[in-house]
Amino acid sequence: MKKQGAIFVISGPSGSGKTTLSKELVNSRELRRLLVKSVSYTTRRKRSGEKDNKDYFFIGEREFLAKRKAKKILEWTKYLGYYYATPKEFIDKHIRRGRNVILCLDLKGAARVKRYYPHNTVTIFVAPPSLGELSRRIRKRCRQTACEEVRQRLLLANKEMKFRKASDYCVVNKDFNKALALLKGIILKEIAKTDR
Repeated sequence: MKKQGAIFVISGPSGSGKTTLSKELVNSRELRRLLVKSVSYTTRRKRSGEKDNKDYFFIGEREFLAKRKAKKILEWTKYLGYYYATPKEFIDKHIRRGRNVILCLDLKGAARVKRYYPHNTVTIFVAPPSLGELSRRIRKRCRQTACEEVRQRLLLANKEMKFRKASDYCVVNKDFNKALALLKGIILKEIAKTDR
């Protein structure tokens, strides 16, 4: 029987750098042949530079609700009025073939994936060096975002930081290159465990 792939779930508050780190991991020389990036559904509008079917599957709310009802969704969340979800078939297909999948999720989604695939899933929390730095990053990234949305992101980030100890690993993203190196080391170590 072919060994199943691992699932690496990267989580952390908005502005922690988890999405950028995940992209670098998938494209890195060491991991590009070892990781498959999961593509999520979202009902939010496409941002500048994003590509449909690569960054997200951009779908309408009606289509999302139909997929959820048909149990085609592994986990989902509603964040700032938009739905985000992981296609279950995508994960099942890849881990059955022995491929390792990487996902960027909120803490609730990470916990659900861990419950559903307890032996395959490794959860990694990406933390900012401080809440002050996180606030600066969010405000810089969201210059064109409404003040209320920035406030909501900061409130949620404060709550999320309290749950970082529930993850298998926590990486503090103070220096991007050091955080990336730590993440590579964790992933390579965990993949080596499954190869034994």
